[in-house]
Amino acid sequence: MSDPSQIDQISERVERLLVRYEELTRTNALLYQQIDTLTQERDSLKSRLGAARARVDALLERLPDDSSGLTLKAAFKTAPPPRGDL
Repeated sequence: MSDPSQIDQISERVERLLVRYEELTRTNALLYQQIDTLTQERDSLKSRLGAARARVDALLERLPDDSSGLTLKAAFKTAPPPRGDL
């Protein structure tokens, strides 16, 4: 059979592993909470951005048409869309 000190060493290592596992589990739960919070914040910002775009579009529609070249209205309509990684 194994030496008692060897069994004690193994037991101590197992205990340390269990403590570390519990720490990692708590850290993982906190990280998932942060992901949820940031996802909600991102969705809120995307919604606000969409509302702001709609307001700008409505204001652009109210601008008078100018037939002499590129208008401010046309310039905004032809501008490249912002990156979609928000």
